[in-house]
Amino acid sequence: MTMRPIYLDHHATTPVDPRVLAAMLPFFSEEFGNAASWNHAYGQAARDAVERARGQIAALLACDAEELVFTSGATEANNLALKGLLAHRPAGGHLIVSAAEHRSVLDPAESLSRQGFAVTRLPVDEFGCVDPDEVRRALRPETVLVSAMSANNEVGSLNPIAAIGEICRNHNVLFHCDAVQAVGKLTLDLSRLPVDLLSLTAHKCYGPKGIGALFVRRGERRIPLRAQLDGGGHERHLRSGTLPVPLIVGFGAACEIAEREREAEQRRIAALRDRLWELLRERIPDIVLNGHPTERLAGNLNVSIPGVDGEALMTALTRIAVSSGSACTTVDPEPSHVLRAMGRDDRLTRASLRFGLGRGNTESDVAAAAEHVAEVVARLRAVRR
Repeated sequence: MTMRPIYLDHHATTPVDPRVLAAMLPFFSEEFGNAASWNHAYGQAARDAVERARGQIAALLACDAEELVFTSGATEANNLALKGLLAHRPAGGHLIVSAAEHRSVLDPAESLSRQGFAVTRLPVDEFGCVDPDEVRRALRPETVLVSAMSANNEVGSLNPIAAIGEICRNHNVLFHCDAVQAVGKLTLDLSRLPVDLLSLTAHKCYGPKGIGALFVRRGERRIPLRAQLDGGGHERHLRSGTLPVPLIVGFGAACEIAEREREAEQRRIAALRDRLWELLRERIPDIVLNGHPTERLAGNLNVSIPGVDGEALMTALTRIAVSSGSACTTVDPEPSHVLRAMGRDDRLTRASLRFGLGRGNTESDVAAAAEHVAEVVARLRAVRR
């Protein structure tokens, strides 16, 4: 029987935790009601399950459950945040995004630009981080929204979200944060963080694919969003469509587990990442680290390897499952826009590997991965000589 490769791509997606699956299963069969059919027992049970899950997610984020709008995932949540907000402003409104954002922010921003909205792409530093002073300098009287991710999906660097949000709040500008990679890994206290809109998804934190949410802050200042889907008026008229109850239940269970186990889990994963980096440097001394050396996700290790062809490297790494960039842009043959924004040349950008360590990884996985990468690099370099 062929052995499956060691899975080291947890930034692309995570396996559903068995405890999450167990929570979901009844809602595919005996508890199959539609949460909108609240006038009978089946619908009421489904509705209760949805609201319980909404509360579990809200507890992880320290927000009110009513501030969460379920979506099909983070891509839809990001589109709803950007397009939904700008739709209420006349053409000429101004949007600020960072050059290292996920494509589900950059592409809607480009679409809005074609519709006549002004869009500023902020540069990032050598680590892929946004300088809050750059945000301040980019603000205009007509600026409507700033969007900056919490943790970069490729290099793992952490943005100074609190500082950026404070600048936005002081200038009466709304702030959106793509927190997909951070939820369940970092402490995100929305009762304190000056964030107005925040996108998240279940499948990055050991929940199911196909379900996400947008946090929309409620308070004295109303945040007007135009729905991107019409029909039924579900989710406070912001996202029509029958709610996928089993997926929502799984999302809630995943968040409850993360809230309980996050600190210990992240310490363990960070130790594995540091060991992987140590082993790779021993075997490949000229290897280059991408992203911030300390202010990064615990499970992220993004490296570039000089002197090898990137395509040949990925093809030869048969014993491990890793990525060369974002899973959502693998159909694009161009080098990583994140690494380019950080100033990496195309050769290093193409010869990059993104390791995403997660809940199921062990010390033996790390040792085997480092040995495999080193062997492949040595073989490819020998061929090039």
